Amino acid sequence: MNTTSSSAGGSCAGRVAVVTGAGRGLGAEYARRLARAGAAVVVNDLGVGLDGSADGTAPAEEVAAEIRAAGGRAVASGHDVSSWTEAGRLVGLAVDAFGRLDILVNNAGVLRDRTIARMTEAEWDSVIRVHLKGTFATTHHAANHWREQTGDGRRLINTTSVSGLFGNLGQANYSAAKAGIAAMTITASLELGRYGATANCVSPGAATRMTAGLGGDPDAPSRSPGFPAAVVEWLASDRSGGVTGRVFLTSGKRVSVAEGWEHGTPATPSEDLGELDATLRGLLATARPNASMRG
Repeated sequence: MNTTSSSAGGSCAGRVAVVTGAGRGLGAEYARRLARAGAAVVVNDLGVGLDGSADGTAPAEEVAAEIRAAGGRAVASGHDVSSWTEAGRLVGLAVDAFGRLDILVNNAGVLRDRTIARMTEAEWDSVIRVHLKGTFATTHHAANHWREQTGDGRRLINTTSVSGLFGNLGQANYSAAKAGIAAMTITASLELGRYGATANCVSPGAATRMTAGLGGDPDAPSRSPGFPAAVVEWLASDRSGGVTGRVFLTSGKRVSVAEGWEHGTPATPSEDLGELDATLRGLLATARPNASMRG
């Protein structure tokens, strides 16, 4: 178990953070890192399996207790972020416990992997609900809190994935949700600046429950959650001031900034199908291929 000593003079000293999906894996590492940086943390986790079913554990309380034992400030939350009402109560808990909310890290998620032909409606809906709706619901309530208060230095940090940015077999639901989060973050960056908030995304790579079936050495330095957590701390701190609407891909010690969709070379053909065909074939011949997970 990682120890988590807080720092009164850290990069997030005096700030209040909510981290969703923080009972295990990357979310727990984010919560510990922000606590070490001086933030008071609301550790949110339902205590469910990867498929969203209850597993009888209380990981949020375990992480919060660990932070408190090391001298930090933390409370546990079992709110369901995919519920509009519960997401509002989560933001309210931060305000009630610590007086306000400065940092929202949306990390909660579930997996229901299956090919498009075999995926059920319930499998589609559950992943979209937790990832995409859950991210929007907490963001909505945080935005309303920030709108009603004066101040700046607020931080929205969402979680996308290489599956959402580049696509992945068997993950149509997860890819769609994560692509939607990346796009929604750009819109949030355009809207939340008036409330003193930036909005950015991380696309983290690390060995967690979600990646356990993908093989590889979970103890390899390149799969440690520590470096993605460092990027989250940077985004949560004043050091990232003025940075908004960006996606940071981070895994191991490697970090890059995603560059998103770009307009290709334009053309102005007529509506004649033959001319249009020739024009589009010509544009395809010179267009760069879609990026992949490998760059």
